[in-house]
Amino acid sequence: MNEENQLLTRCLYFTASRFARNITKLAEETFDADDLAPSYLYLIMTVRFHPDITQKELCRKLSIAPSTSTRFIDKLEKRKLVTRTPGGKETFIALTDEGEKVYQHFRQSLEVLFERYSELLGREFSRDLSKMLHEASNKLEQNH
Repeated sequence: MNEENQLLTRCLYFTASRFARNITKLAEETFDADDLAPSYLYLIMTVRFHPDITQKELCRKLSIAPSTSTRFIDKLEKRKLVTRTPGGKETFIALTDEGEKVYQHFRQSLEVLFERYSELLGREFSRDLSKMLHEASNKLEQNH
């Protein structure tokens, strides 16, 4: 292996970015969600599991900036997929019935996505990789 390949292969930043681009492409091909990017679907999923979640908690769970969550919620609210309820200093987010339908479709798409990348990478490897990436992200977030 030449020096360039050695440096790129050992560089977690490069390798993770390359992997993210590839898995994003696969996810976008798999998720048929009426022009909603996967990030919006994960926000819908999080709200589904945490009804009346605060915007602050939503940001923490998804590791996104408040400005990003505002932009996402604005779009989802316009599409009548979520509602936003002010409550003192906090804003609470909940799914609408239409948002629940989008979640159910997304849930099925997640299974299809897992099957697609498991066919390419192997089922056990896919599970292990996902677990390791999750653990690594948690460690980096705790120390950054």
